[in-house]
Amino acid sequence: MVNSCTGRMGHSAAEAVVRAGLTLVPFTLTGYSAGVAVSNIGVAGIPVEVVGKERRQDIMNRIREQHPRLIVVDYTTPNCVNDNAQFYADNGVPFVMGTTGGDPQKVAAAAEAAGVYAVVSPQMGKQVVAFQAMMQLMADSFPGVFTGYSLSVVESHQRNKADTSGTAKAVVQSFNKMGLDFKENQIRKIRDRVTQLEAMAVPEDALDGHAFHTYTLRSPDQSVEFVFKHNVTGRSIYAEGTVDAVLFLAKKMQEGAQQKVYNMIDVLREGFLR
Repeated sequence: MVNSCTGRMGHSAAEAVVRAGLTLVPFTLTGYSAGVAVSNIGVAGIPVEVVGKERRQDIMNRIREQHPRLIVVDYTTPNCVNDNAQFYADNGVPFVMGTTGGDPQKVAAAAEAAGVYAVVSPQMGKQVVAFQAMMQLMADSFPGVFTGYSLSVVESHQRNKADTSGTAKAVVQSFNKMGLDFKENQIRKIRDRVTQLEAMAVPEDALDGHAFHTYTLRSPDQSVEFVFKHNVTGRSIYAEGTVDAVLFLAKKMQEGAQQKVYNMIDVLREGFLR
């Protein structure tokens, strides 16, 4: 079950679910009331009913009876993240939380407290997650290696992404372990199209779906510069990673694994990739 298929990321994830041969539950929860939500939609030819917040418990009861091996994927909005996670936990439904924003620690805590299996990760792109893991490893192996250096971070996403990139925040944490003193509010967030085209070189046909990140480090005397960059156009990298997370979670459930809450690095380490 993908919530919400009304958004572009959720719709892409739902299409990936169908491509993988999994059963797509024909309901999708929106964080808003039915009066605000868009009308019913279709995913790869499958009619999907949009359910507002006021009906979600009744619909969830029906779905759980019909689909006892249900796993929920969440791509809603930042303001819905924590409430949705608590809702899934209260209903004993395993979930993959791909929505950015909210409080990931609270999301994980809700799943842990309820004994519900979950993958919680604001970044579902497997290769981007591997880059994050590489930066974490570098920070653990060489703490303070960039002491004295300056850092600039620029991230660009489609204009309807309200929050600052969770990936950028995670990479900044690794850089800070390497000796930098960089605050999350110093991340430059670009959402206007002119700057995206001219300064970030985002292709025009990717303005409505991209994730460009550039991290630049300079030595105190400006004689040394390091630039780390990862640019993504479209949403397929996240959609396919989401399916991997679902399959990983299903395997853990089948095994009765003692650990309940995971992230995408756990998925990568398991080698559970298609």
